[in-house]
Amino acid sequence: MKLRSLQLKDAPFMLEWMHDRNVTEKLRADFASKTLSDAEAFITQSWQDAKNVHMAIVSDQDEYMGTVSLKSIEDGTAEFAITVRTKAMGRGYSWYGMDSIIRLAFEKHGLNEVYWCVSRDNARAVRFYDKHGFFEKTDVSPNILERYVGIPNLKWYCVQREYWNKTSHSNI
Repeated sequence: MKLRSLQLKDAPFMLEWMHDRNVTEKLRADFASKTLSDAEAFITQSWQDAKNVHMAIVSDQDEYMGTVSLKSIEDGTAEFAITVRTKAMGRGYSWYGMDSIIRLAFEKHGLNEVYWCVSRDNARAVRFYDKHGFFEKTDVSPNILERYVGIPNLKWYCVQREYWNKTSHSNI
């Protein structure tokens, strides 16, 4: 497994998860309406995006398994996001992608905090984050919360550089 920049060859596999109800049913965006052109545009835009980092999680054979992101990078923080194809679930790709992008956030981008939210109804995601020892954050900044106005039942998580550097991340 490794992280690398998104490439145009990833677009058909990206579209695969976008059209997979098993992957998207608990996500808030309408991915089912996305086209191959939309996936390709997202990839090419990611190459020039200063506020967001989007990376491909790939197999040892360089097959795209998912996308992991740091979004809205500002004031020493970023929002974490991840999506993987069904065939990658339960095989360590999600944890590898998460661990790697958070490490990049702190070591390469000099961030102090990475946060994310998930619908409490998304049992698979909540179980994943809780299993890996992440705790719910209750004091979320108002400027972050305003991006999610009107979206109920969210569970917020956060990891700070100081905590990340003191813990082991090998509990896949």
